[in-house]
Amino acid sequence: MNTRLHCLVLVSLCLLSLSPAARSDQGALAGQRHRVFVSTDIGGTDPDDFQSMVHLLLYSDVFDLEGLVSSPFGPGRKEHVLEVIDRYERDFANLRTYSDRYPAPETLRALTKQGETEVAPPSGVRKPTEGSEWLIHCARRSDSRPLYVLVWGGLEDLAQALHDAPDILPKLRVHFIGGPNKKWSPDAYHYLVTRHPTLWMIESNATYRGWFTGGNQAGEWGNGEFVRQHIAGRGALGEYFATHLQGVIKMGDTPTVSWLLRGTPEDPSQPGWGGRYVRAWTRPFRRFDRLTTADDCIEQFSILEVVLPAPPPGPQPLAATLVIENQALVGESDGAGGVRFRFSPKDAKRYAYTIRSNAPALDGRAGAITAVAAPPEAALTPDVRWPNWWTDDPSPSAAEGPHAGARTVSDWREAYLQDFARRLDRCRAPAALSGR
Repeated sequence: MNTRLHCLVLVSLCLLSLSPAARSDQGALAGQRHRVFVSTDIGGTDPDDFQSMVHLLLYSDVFDLEGLVSSPFGPGRKEHVLEVIDRYERDFANLRTYSDRYPAPETLRALTKQGETEVAPPSGVRKPTEGSEWLIHCARRSDSRPLYVLVWGGLEDLAQALHDAPDILPKLRVHFIGGPNKKWSPDAYHYLVTRHPTLWMIESNATYRGWFTGGNQAGEWGNGEFVRQHIAGRGALGEYFATHLQGVIKMGDTPTVSWLLRGTPEDPSQPGWGGRYVRAWTRPFRRFDRLTTADDCIEQFSILEVVLPAPPPGPQPLAATLVIENQALVGESDGAGGVRFRFSPKDAKRYAYTIRSNAPALDGRAGAITAVAAPPEAALTPDVRWPNWWTDDPSPSAAEGPHAGARTVSDWREAYLQDFARRLDRCRAPAALSGR
C-alpha cells in the first residue's frame, strides 16, 4: 500500500471509530430549525419514495417545510405526494397532541407542486415548471438561513431553477440521492457540474444505501421484521408505509432527512445519521468520438458521452436511440455534425449497448463500456473547481460491500430506527398506546 493511501485509510478508520454520540447532539432533533425543500420522483420509477415521504411527514414538526415537488420519471405526479398527505391528515389530530408545530394538511397541500415530467435534453434544461418556479420563490425569501434542497429523483427542476435564476445559488444546500437517479438524469447533472460548479452539493451515489444495507439486521432490526413489529398498525401512515415494497424497508432517500435530524449539516465531513462525505475529486466525464468497447473504462457514476458522425440529411428528421440496460437514451445533435448520447453507469460492471435509428448508417451499431469503482486515493485530491461539492468516501473502511460510504449511515441503524418507531407511535391514539 502506498503512503498516501495508507494515510487515507488510517484517517477513515479514526473517523469511523468515533463514538456515535460525538456529533449526534446536533441537528433538528437538538433544536436547530432548517428550511427544507424536497424534490421527489414519488410514484415514478421507484416506490421507496412513498416510504421516505411517510418518514418526512412524521418529522415535519422539526423543520420548516417549504416545498414538496414531484419531479418523476414515468407515471408519478404530485397526486402521489397528496396521497401521503391524505394519510397524514388522518393521523394529524394524534400527532398534534405531541407537537403543535406539525403543519396543517392544507398547508402541506399548498406547497405541493408539479415539476418536470420529462428527462432533460442535452442542454440540461427545457422550460420552467411550477416546481422550478416555486424553488426560485422559496430561495428568494427574506430569510438568513440556507434552503436545504433534498433531491430524491431527477435534477431537472433544480437545473431549471438555477438556469432561470442563478442568483439563488448561494442560498441552496443540495443533498442529491444520485446513483440510479443520476443515471436517469445525466444531462441535467452535466449542466449543473459544468455551468454551476460552485453549487453547494452532496452527491450521494452509494452512501444512502447504508439505510437498508448493513448495520444490525438481526431480529427486530431486519428490513422486514422492523416493519412488522414497529410500523404496520401505527396509524394511517404506518399502515400505508407497510403496503409498499412488500412491507420491507428501503427508504433510500431518507438519509437526506436524517442528515438534518442528527449531525452537522453545514459540515458533511462530520458523522451523522445521514452519513459522512468527502470533498469531491474531479467530476468524472469521458467523451468518445467513436463506438466504445469493453476495453474502454470509465469511473462508476461518471458521465459517458458518445458522439458519432451524423449521417447526411434524409427525407425524415434523424432519430437515434442508444439502448443500454433498461434505458433508451435519445441522441441529439452536438451542434458540430455529430449525434450525441450521454449515460451514467450506476454499477461497476460491463455494459453493452445498441443503437436504433432510422438512418441505416447508425441502426444496429453496437458497443460496450466498462465501469470501475473510484480508487480509494481519489479523495486525497479534491478538485478546486468544485469547492463546495461532496461525495461518497471511497475508502474500504467506509464501505458496505460494494457500496462506497454506506457504512457511515448503517453504523447508526439502531439509533435512527428506534427514533422512527417512537415517531410512529405518535400516530396512534393515547388509548392505543396505553394498551401496549
